[in-house]
Amino acid sequence: MSSWIIWMLAGLALLMLEVHTPGAFMMWLGLAACGTGLVVLASGVGFELQVVMFGVLAAISLGVGLRYRHRTIRLNTQQAGLAGRSATALAFQGREGRVRVGDSDWAARVPSDVAEPSAGTRLRVEGVDGTVLIVRPEG
Repeated sequence: MSSWIIWMLAGLALLMLEVHTPGAFMMWLGLAACGTGLVVLASGVGFELQVVMFGVLAAISLGVGLRYRHRTIRLNTQQAGLAGRSATALAFQGREGRVRVGDSDWAARVPSDVAEPSAGTRLRVEGVDGTVLIVRPEG
Protein backbone atom coordinates (compact mmCIF):
# COMPACT_ATOMS: atom_id res chain seq x y z
CA MET A 1 0.00 0.00 0.00
CA SER A 2 1.37 3.44 -0.90
CA SER A 3 2.41 5.70 1.94
CA TRP A 4 0.17 8.54 0.75
CA ILE A 5 -2.87 6.27 1.14
CA ILE A 6 -1.79 5.43 4.70
CA TRP A 7 -1.51 9.16 5.53
CA MET A 8 -4.94 9.85 4.01
CA LEU A 9 -6.55 6.93 5.87
CA ALA A 10 -4.93 8.04 9.13
CA GLY A 11 -6.19 11.58 8.53
CA LEU A 12 -9.71 10.39 7.80
CA ALA A 13 -9.65 8.17 10.89
CA LEU A 14 -8.61 11.14 13.03
CA LEU A 15 -11.35 13.27 11.49
CA MET A 16 -13.92 10.57 12.25
CA LEU A 17 -12.57 10.23 15.79
CA GLU A 18 -13.13 13.97 16.25
CA VAL A 19 -16.85 13.45 15.64
CA HIS A 20 -17.05 10.99 18.55
CA THR A 21 -14.82 12.76 21.08
CA PRO A 22 -15.26 16.18 22.67
CA GLY A 23 -12.94 19.01 21.78
CA ALA A 24 -11.43 20.06 18.48
CA PHE A 25 -7.98 18.52 18.71
CA MET A 26 -8.08 15.43 16.50
CA MET A 27 -9.50 17.43 13.62
CA TRP A 28 -6.33 19.49 13.27
CA LEU A 29 -4.11 16.42 13.38
CA GLY A 30 -6.38 14.73 10.84
CA LEU A 31 -6.08 17.70 8.51
CA ALA A 32 -2.29 17.63 8.92
CA ALA A 33 -2.21 13.92 8.08
CA CYS A 34 -4.37 14.44 5.00
CA GLY A 35 -2.14 17.33 3.94
CA THR A 36 0.91 15.14 4.36
CA GLY A 37 -0.76 12.46 2.24
CA LEU A 38 -1.43 14.95 -0.54
CA VAL A 39 2.16 16.23 -0.50
CA VAL A 40 3.50 12.64 -0.55
CA LEU A 41 1.20 11.87 -3.49
CA ALA A 42 2.47 14.90 -5.41
CA SER A 43 6.19 14.60 -4.60
CA GLY A 44 6.92 11.07 -3.37
CA VAL A 45 9.25 12.15 -0.53
CA GLY A 46 10.85 9.62 1.82
CA PHE A 47 9.52 8.49 5.20
CA GLU A 48 11.78 10.73 7.30
CA LEU A 49 10.68 13.85 5.42
CA GLN A 50 7.07 12.70 5.67
CA VAL A 51 7.28 12.58 9.47
CA VAL A 52 8.91 16.03 9.57
CA MET A 53 6.27 17.36 7.18
CA PHE A 54 3.48 15.94 9.34
CA GLY A 55 5.02 17.58 12.42
CA VAL A 56 5.22 20.95 10.70
CA LEU A 57 1.68 20.71 9.31
CA ALA A 58 0.38 19.57 12.70
CA ALA A 59 2.01 22.55 14.43
CA ILE A 60 0.60 24.95 11.85
CA SER A 61 -2.91 23.47 11.95
CA LEU A 62 -2.96 23.36 15.76
CA GLY A 63 -1.79 26.98 15.86
CA VAL A 64 -4.56 28.00 13.47
CA GLY A 65 -7.06 25.98 15.49
CA LEU A 66 -6.06 27.58 18.79
CA ARG A 67 -6.18 31.06 17.30
CA TYR A 68 -9.61 30.35 15.79
CA ARG A 69 -10.87 28.83 19.05
CA HIS A 70 -9.87 31.81 21.20
CA ARG A 71 -11.52 34.17 18.77
CA THR A 72 -14.85 32.35 18.70
CA ILE A 73 -15.53 31.13 22.23
CA ARG A 74 -17.53 33.82 23.96
CA LEU A 75 -20.31 32.69 26.26
CA ASN A 76 -22.23 35.91 26.64
CA THR A 77 -22.19 38.01 23.49
CA GLN A 78 -24.73 39.89 21.44
CA GLN A 79 -24.55 37.01 18.97
CA ALA A 80 -25.36 34.46 21.70
CA GLY A 81 -28.96 35.62 21.49
CA LEU A 82 -29.36 37.55 24.73
CA ALA A 83 -29.59 41.03 23.21
CA GLY A 84 -33.19 41.87 22.45
CA ARG A 85 -34.67 39.31 24.87
CA SER A 86 -37.12 40.18 27.62
CA ALA A 87 -36.01 40.11 31.25
CA THR A 88 -37.67 40.53 34.62
CA ALA A 89 -36.02 42.63 37.33
CA LEU A 90 -35.36 40.59 40.48
CA ALA A 91 -33.57 43.10 42.72
CA PHE A 92 -31.69 46.32 42.02
CA GLN A 93 -29.67 48.67 44.17
CA GLY A 94 -28.96 51.79 42.19
CA ARG A 95 -27.93 50.92 38.63
CA GLU A 96 -26.86 47.33 39.33
CA GLY A 97 -28.88 44.26 40.16
CA ARG A 98 -30.14 40.86 39.01
CA VAL A 99 -32.57 39.94 36.28
CA ARG A 100 -34.16 36.74 35.07
CA VAL A 101 -33.94 35.88 31.38
CA GLY A 102 -35.78 32.68 30.57
CA ASP A 103 -34.84 30.29 33.37
CA SER A 104 -31.49 31.92 34.27
CA ASP A 105 -30.55 34.76 36.59
CA TRP A 106 -28.01 37.31 35.37
CA ALA A 107 -26.12 40.25 36.79
CA ALA A 108 -27.49 43.37 35.16
CA ARG A 109 -26.99 47.10 34.93
CA VAL A 110 -29.22 49.90 33.68
CA PRO A 111 -27.78 52.88 31.77
CA SER A 112 -27.21 56.10 33.72
CA ASP A 113 -30.30 57.77 32.19
CA VAL A 114 -32.63 55.05 33.55
CA ALA A 115 -34.13 55.04 37.05
CA GLU A 116 -33.64 52.05 39.35
CA PRO A 117 -36.19 49.40 38.30
CA SER A 118 -38.35 47.79 40.97
CA ALA A 119 -38.70 44.02 41.33
CA GLY A 120 -40.98 42.54 38.69
CA THR A 121 -40.40 45.29 36.12
CA ARG A 122 -40.27 44.02 32.53
CA LEU A 123 -36.94 44.92 30.94
CA ARG A 124 -35.31 44.45 27.55
CA VAL A 125 -31.68 43.34 27.18
CA GLU A 126 -30.03 45.93 24.97
CA GLY A 127 -26.42 44.83 25.29
CA VAL A 128 -23.84 42.73 27.04
CA ASP A 129 -20.71 43.82 28.92
CA GLY A 130 -18.71 40.70 29.81
CA THR A 131 -21.11 38.72 31.99
CA VAL A 132 -23.33 41.69 32.85
CA LEU A 133 -26.47 42.41 30.86
CA ILE A 134 -27.29 46.01 30.00
CA VAL A 135 -31.05 46.34 30.40
CA ARG A 136 -33.66 49.04 29.89
CA PRO A 137 -37.39 49.10 30.74
CA GLU A 138 -39.59 47.85 27.91
CA GLY A 139 -41.79 50.36 26.25
